[in-house]
Amino acid sequence: MMTTLDKIRPGMGGIIQSVGGQGALRRRLLDMGLTPKTKIQVTKIAPMGDPMELYLRGYVLTLRLQDAAEIEVLVKEEVL
Repeated sequence: MMTTLDKIRPGMGGIIQSVGGQGALRRRLLDMGLTPKTKIQVTKIAPMGDPMELYLRGYVLTLRLQDAAEIEVLVKEEVL
């Protein structure tokens, strides 16, 4: 099932299909390792709902939901 990263709940994960955004935002997302075919897992979401914590490429990354909405993910139950 395809969706955007901001809609994935903790404990779920998937494989990045595409990274949207333009200019500096897109470059920043790619520089953080959010590239197509990367396996990711959502580990936590802050109590107020923003930001979210992801596990990818052996490290933990915190990302705002607004930025996560630019990333399309193929959702998988077991990823890592």
